[in-house]
Amino acid sequence: MELDIRIERHDAGCTITLGGEVDVYTAPRLKDVLVEQLESGCTDIIVDFDGVGFIDSSGLGVLVGALRRAKENGGSVRLVCSRDNILKIFRITGLDKVFPIFAEPGEARQF
Repeated sequence: MELDIRIERHDAGCTITLGGEVDVYTAPRLKDVLVEQLESGCTDIIVDFDGVGFIDSSGLGVLVGALRRAKENGGSVRLVCSRDNILKIFRITGLDKVFPIFAEPGEARQF
């Protein structure tokens, strides 16, 4: 499966909208995009998972790494997800306590 990645810049932040699967094959591409956005001055990142059907541990690791990099620069990583199967993975791993998770992109921008 492929991973579709769209980037929208807004103020000092950006929204990265994903579609497809985040797994061992696609996670490196997501990592490259996240690092590129952080290095280009996007300090507050919103990752929209509503188009994602699956995420594995490699994808979760990429998100944790991005959060660490963002915090080092005074930024944040927030997630948008309303899909039960993806939310369940965040809850099982405890990452729902690490990342703020919102139902809609607008809510994440106002946080």
